[in-house]
Amino acid sequence: MSTDRIVSWHPDPSAPRYAPPPGAVDAHCHVFGPADRFPFSPKAKYLPADAGPEMLFGLRDHLGFARNVIVQASCHGTDNAATLNAIAVSNGRARGVAVVDPAITDAELEALHAGGIRGVRFNFLKRLVDDAPKDKFLEVARRIQPLGWHVVIYFEADILDELRPFLDAIPTLIVVDHMGRPDVTQGPDGADMRAFRALLDTREDIWFKATCPDRLDPAGPPWEAFAAAVAPLVADYPDRVLWGTDWPHPNMQDRVPDDGALVDIIPRIAPTPELQQAMLVDNPMRLYWAD
Repeated sequence: MSTDRIVSWHPDPSAPRYAPPPGAVDAHCHVFGPADRFPFSPKAKYLPADAGPEMLFGLRDHLGFARNVIVQASCHGTDNAATLNAIAVSNGRARGVAVVDPAITDAELEALHAGGIRGVRFNFLKRLVDDAPKDKFLEVARRIQPLGWHVVIYFEADILDELRPFLDAIPTLIVVDHMGRPDVTQGPDGADMRAFRALLDTREDIWFKATCPDRLDPAGPPWEAFAAAVAPLVADYPDRVLWGTDWPHPNMQDRVPDDGALVDIIPRIAPTPELQQAMLVDNPMRLYWAD
């Protein structure tokens, strides 16, 4: 492995104290490579060390989960081969979210569906992607509708207002990555969380991932601000929330989180068995394993 490839995951994550319910789904994770089989995109903004399906599924078992939803990582661009490979070797225990070139053919979309893809991701983080053409994204969203897919969208809180017309025009169910990255230090009633709630209230088919305290809470573990800001959101929208580890934590090499500690935040944002069952089992199964 060349010295310029980064490691962003914990080498020995702790065993969580919290035990997820049977059938729990890690609904947001990634794979990197292995690069000798699945090269990174020439446009990749980061070059990670290999973090393939064997590592991911070993972590899944260590943390007490049953399934994974593998989201195409930006370092692989629109070549979904690494994600498809991980799904193929999962024994039916993984599904995926792709990133596609807007020029993709219907036959290629159908092949992705056969390979376990159930959504497409649109990324609006300028540090990760050079171009985010809203008109072409909307055309893709219309074309995936017959497949029963949804749109996963990644953006930061400061562009939510300008994205609202685009979001309103998406004809499929929408899942917002990491709640649109609100400033959790503002608290549950802060401006960012109020704006995100206002978005959720515009449509019943906008879901979110209550994920990434390691990215969103600058104070670090035990991520008190994250827990305080996110728990009311989970309680108020229990049928629209997903959870995931975000392993192998792209670009977090300077603040690598302990995955066991990430799992232990679950009962702090979803304190009842009913909320945990919805967030970790019922909701992701409805979205990714309906067929």
